[in-house]
Amino acid sequence: MNQQQLLADVIGKQLKSDLPDITIGDTIDVHRRIIEGEKERIQVYQGVLIARKGSGINETITVRRIVSNEGVEIVVPIHSPRIAKIELVRRGDARRSKLYFLRDRVGKSRRLRDQRRGLQRLVEGENAVNGEAVAAAE
Repeated sequence: MNQQQLLADVIGKQLKSDLPDITIGDTIDVHRRIIEGEKERIQVYQGVLIARKGSGINETITVRRIVSNEGVEIVVPIHSPRIAKIELVRRGDARRSKLYFLRDRVGKSRRLRDQRRGLQRLVEGENAVNGEAVAAAE
């Protein structure tokens, strides 16, 4: 077994498989393990996903939130053992891959609108149209 295969095996075991499908603009909860001496607790950090970088074991996300009118950002390695869980809270509609422009926004303009696009909505729309067509034909 050569070094590349060995490295791929070790990295493959450390990759998380239970990650939700998150995209830029989503509001997410990052559950981080905080170790203080002998005690361990989980702290939840809720914010907007503004950037995603890297791939594989090196993939990181940048999460931004506002605490007492100050912007706070954390860069989170997704596959770190210190990250207990990542949960999707709300889908956001973003047309860019990096939302660094939110750093300059203040007030209501800081918010992203809910995601209105998607396959689920289209499927529901087709059923409603077909249902109306059936009702009109009767």
